[in-house]
Amino acid sequence: MGSVKDLEVLESPAEGKTGRGRFIFSDRYSVFDWGEMPDHITGKGKALCIIGAYFFEKLEEMGIKTHYRGVVENGAVKPLSQIAGPTDIMEVVLLRVLKPTPQGDVYDYSIYKKETSNFLIPLEVIYRNYLPEGSGLLKRLREGKVTIENLGLSQMPQPGQRLEKPVVDLSTKLEATDRYLSWEEAGTLANLTERELEEIKRITLLVNDIITREVNRLGLLHEDGKVEFGFDESRGLLMVDVLGTPDESRFSFNNIPVSKEAARIWYRKTDWFQDVEEAKKRDRLSWKGLVKSKPPALPLRLAELIAYLYRSFCNELTGRRWFPSPSLKDILSELNSLISADLGDSYE
Repeated sequence: MGSVKDLEVLESPAEGKTGRGRFIFSDRYSVFDWGEMPDHITGKGKALCIIGAYFFEKLEEMGIKTHYRGVVENGAVKPLSQIAGPTDIMEVVLLRVLKPTPQGDVYDYSIYKKETSNFLIPLEVIYRNYLPEGSGLLKRLREGKVTIENLGLSQMPQPGQRLEKPVVDLSTKLEATDRYLSWEEAGTLANLTERELEEIKRITLLVNDIITREVNRLGLLHEDGKVEFGFDESRGLLMVDVLGTPDESRFSFNNIPVSKEAARIWYRKTDWFQDVEEAKKRDRLSWKGLVKSKPPALPLRLAELIAYLYRSFCNELTGRRWFPSPSLKDILSELNSLISADLGDSYE
């Protein structure tokens, strides 16, 4: 079980053989690597399943290999066009997860020098078109942990600015807290060739273009997002996990977030968030045990509006009314007013 979706294993992957499983998307959500939060977002699970399936089917049409097999209705695996109503179950090819071994403050990744195929690549690949306030990359630039030269930029970007070209960034996937990496570090860590790294970057930028084009139809900006990869039995790249959803990507309309970023904005003003930040500074691996406070539940109306966000985004993206829900722009207008009033200022 994960913080936001569960996995049912139908056939376990083994050395030289992929497996088969089903994602069961839940209404749970997570922010700041905390895990399950105290309340749920109604309808989010089914909306995420349909959005993810929609983008996987777009990629498959373009010849990009993924681990997607279809969505599940009444026990049968089908494409989106053949299901009668929303579902929260997606069937996928399963790869092995080879976990690096923690050794004090570092991790031993030597297993990736021994294994060559059929496993999840232990990286999150992040693409960025904009740098909204709260962006991890903007924070790292301010702290001097990365430079504009590293990113191929000519000047320091400002919050909300469109980047001169999309930036593709990398972080660890299987450590207690995500850690950003250079491309050279990532290649060494996961034992990837230069050609494989270039192919990961090429596919990521293509996925970024596809998602951007789709959400632009809705009048939305596609600010950033993440994708994940694995190797099949022949060490061919596969797109894995889920992509293009409001949980994996950050979308906005007139600076209003179309994602769980609305929840992050509210939580950043809580004492609990301050405790989390302080704990992460003290112990990068075991920080959760240092947090004495508990996250509060979201205000009721804010939780309702975030739920509508997911459902309306799903309806309008796919062009099919899967859920009864107001228009996306009406929801965003009220959400902006609510967040601004609650925080005493614009969240921008």
